[in-house]
Amino acid sequence: WLWVDADEVPVSLATRRRPISGSARIGPVYTPPSQRGRGYGSAVTAAATREVLDLGAIPVLFTDLANPVSNSIYQRLGYRPVDDYAMITLR
Repeated sequence: WLWVDADEVPVSLATRRRPISGSARIGPVYTPPSQRGRGYGSAVTAAATREVLDLGAIPVLFTDLANPVSNSIYQRLGYRPVDDYAMITLR
Protein backbone atom coordinates (compact mmCIF):
# COMPACT_ATOMS: atom_id res chain seq x y z
CA TRP A 1 0.00 0.00 0.00
CA LEU A 2 1.31 3.42 -0.97
CA TRP A 3 -0.42 6.61 0.07
CA VAL A 4 0.23 9.65 -2.11
CA ASP A 5 -0.94 13.20 -1.48
CA ALA A 6 -2.82 15.47 -3.90
CA ASP A 7 0.46 16.26 -5.68
CA GLU A 8 1.13 12.51 -6.05
CA VAL A 9 4.03 12.66 -3.59
CA PRO A 10 4.37 9.42 -1.57
CA VAL A 11 3.59 10.06 2.11
CA SER A 12 3.51 6.53 3.55
CA LEU A 13 4.12 2.90 2.65
CA ALA A 14 3.12 -0.48 4.08
CA THR A 15 3.67 -3.82 2.39
CA ARG A 16 2.41 -7.28 3.11
CA ARG A 17 3.77 -10.66 2.21
CA ARG A 18 1.69 -13.45 0.74
CA PRO A 19 0.22 -15.81 3.30
CA ILE A 20 2.30 -18.87 4.17
CA SER A 21 1.07 -21.48 6.65
CA GLY A 22 -1.84 -19.29 7.67
CA SER A 23 -0.04 -16.03 8.41
CA ALA A 24 1.30 -13.07 6.45
CA ARG A 25 3.89 -10.51 7.50
CA ILE A 26 3.12 -6.79 7.40
CA GLY A 27 6.17 -4.66 6.68
CA PRO A 28 8.08 -2.71 6.05
CA VAL A 29 5.97 0.23 7.18
CA TYR A 30 7.46 3.68 6.60
CA THR A 31 6.38 7.30 6.73
CA PRO A 32 8.92 10.06 6.05
CA PRO A 33 9.59 12.21 9.13
CA SER A 34 8.03 15.27 7.45
CA GLN A 35 4.74 13.38 6.99
CA ARG A 36 4.43 11.78 10.43
CA GLY A 37 1.64 12.55 12.87
CA ARG A 38 -1.03 12.81 10.17
CA GLY A 39 -2.42 9.27 10.33
CA TYR A 40 -0.84 8.08 7.08
CA GLY A 41 1.12 5.22 8.68
CA SER A 42 -1.95 4.06 10.58
CA ALA A 43 -4.04 4.12 7.41
CA VAL A 44 -1.66 2.11 5.24
CA THR A 45 -0.97 -0.39 8.03
CA ALA A 46 -4.71 -0.82 8.59
CA ALA A 47 -5.25 -1.36 4.85
CA ALA A 48 -2.49 -3.97 4.61
CA THR A 49 -3.81 -5.67 7.75
CA ARG A 50 -7.37 -5.75 6.41
CA GLU A 51 -6.12 -7.29 3.16
CA VAL A 52 -4.34 -10.08 5.06
CA LEU A 53 -7.45 -10.74 7.15
CA ASP A 54 -9.60 -10.80 4.00
CA LEU A 55 -7.29 -13.51 2.66
CA GLY A 56 -8.09 -15.58 5.75
CA ALA A 57 -4.60 -15.25 7.22
CA ILE A 58 -3.26 -13.96 10.53
CA PRO A 59 -1.33 -10.68 10.14
CA VAL A 60 2.01 -10.49 11.96
CA LEU A 61 4.66 -7.79 12.12
CA PHE A 62 8.06 -7.23 13.65
CA THR A 63 8.65 -4.03 15.58
CA ASP A 64 11.06 -2.53 18.04
CA LEU A 65 9.19 -2.79 21.36
CA ALA A 66 11.20 0.24 22.55
CA ASN A 67 9.55 2.48 19.91
CA PRO A 68 6.46 3.97 21.60
CA VAL A 69 5.16 5.73 18.48
CA SER A 70 4.94 2.75 16.14
CA ASN A 71 3.82 0.44 18.94
CA SER A 72 0.93 2.71 19.93
CA ILE A 73 -0.23 2.68 16.30
CA TYR A 74 -0.01 -1.10 16.08
CA GLN A 75 -1.80 -1.59 19.41
CA ARG A 76 -4.64 0.72 18.32
CA LEU A 77 -5.02 -1.50 15.25
CA GLY A 78 -5.32 -4.59 17.46
CA TYR A 79 -1.76 -5.91 17.45
CA ARG A 80 -0.18 -7.09 20.68
CA PRO A 81 3.32 -8.27 21.60
CA VAL A 82 3.56 -12.05 21.63
CA ASP A 83 7.28 -12.79 21.55
CA ASP A 84 10.70 -11.22 21.55
CA TYR A 85 13.93 -12.27 19.89
CA ALA A 86 17.58 -11.29 19.69
CA MET A 87 20.09 -11.67 16.88
CA ILE A 88 23.60 -12.68 17.89
CA THR A 89 26.53 -12.79 15.51
CA LEU A 90 29.46 -15.02 16.45
CA ARG A 91 32.83 -14.43 14.90
